[in-house]
Order: sequence, then C-alpha cells, then structure tokens
Amino acid sequence: MAKPKTPQPTDRELAILRILWDNGPSTVRRVNEVMNKEKATGYTTTLKLMQIMTEKGLLIRDDSHFKHIYRPAGNEEKTQNQLVGDLLERAFSGSAEKLVMRALSAKKVSPEELNKIRKMVDKMQGE
Repeated sequence: MAKPKTPQPTDRELAILRILWDNGPSTVRRVNEVMNKEKATGYTTTLKLMQIMTEKGLLIRDDSHFKHIYRPAGNEEKTQNQLVGDLLERAFSGSAEKLVMRALSAKKVSPEELNKIRKMVDKMQGE
C-alpha cells in the first residue's frame, strides 16, 4: 500500500516551517516570538496552528521534556519539491519550460542567480 502524501502546507504553516528550518527544533513560544517580528500573532494562534500541523503530519512534537519541542516532519528541499511539483501541474500543465520562464520574468534575477541557473542547466544537459 502506498504511503499517504503529506498535505500541502498553507501560507501560515509554511511560515512556521521556515522558522523551524532556520532555527532548528523549537518551542511554540520561540516560534511565536519569531513570527511576531513579521506580523503580530497570538501565542494561542501559533499553538493551534502547530497542533494542526502535527495532526496533518507536517510537524513532529517531542513531549519527552517539560516543554514540547516541535520540528518539521520533512526537510526544506522535500517540501519545496512537493510545492513546485504541485504548482507545475496545476498552473503550468506540467511544463517545466513555462514555469522557469515565468519565474525568471516575474522578478529581477541577480547575476549570481543566473550563473547558478546556467551551471544547473549545463549539468542537466551533461547527464
């Protein structure tokens, strides 16, 4: 039997995941402090979001200590791949070319980013 697919995180859930990827496993209080730097968010709101994320399989809660520590269930790359794959199918009918062209035209790309993109394309052509 196939393993069920992890659900796509909402924008708020993705913000929490970014905090945990950047800062490592954290308490709700720590996540809430970081979230409040961007936008005022109540502690209970953050707690409820993180509880829902745990139920959805997006977070893992370690309750072996006095304070519960949360960590992402998946790594950043895996989650980004899932999100891009979903976007690729839904918005671009599976066309990687359309996705890349739209991404490159959506905002100014730095010379460093363009260089990395060129290297990636060269590597893919060599495979």
